Amino acid sequence: MDGQVNSGAAGRVPRTPRPAAPRSVKRSLASIVLGFETIVVFLAALVFFGLGALPPALALGGGALLCVIMLATVALLRYPWAYAVGWAIQAVVVFSGFLNPVMFFVGAMFAAMWVYCMVNGTKIDHQKEIA
Repeated sequence: MDGQVNSGAAGRVPRTPRPAAPRSVKRSLASIVLGFETIVVFLAALVFFGLGALPPALALGGGALLCVIMLATVALLRYPWAYAVGWAIQAVVVFSGFLNPVMFFVGAMFAAMWVYCMVNGTKIDHQKEIA
């Protein structure tokens, strides 16, 4: 032993991290919409709780569950099926208008933003592929 330290990784080449794939515009826009919508859903759950529209456990628990699903969807947008989950989330938010009619308007606004992001994000991504 000539003063060398054996690290147990003899002959291994250190692995260099793989560069991340560029994010699509569609994915970026979808994550922005879902991120802001998460804040609104959290506040809506507090409104449902405060107005007594639902039992407390259902209002707060359901709102928290929907927020967790939305944040998980943001993290999973690299998979194509996550966009279908995003569409389902938009439907849930719109249908929450049956609990408080203002949510029809709020849900419609976020659904319109979601449609805009899906259509234009896809269009921009295709233009980037062509160029």
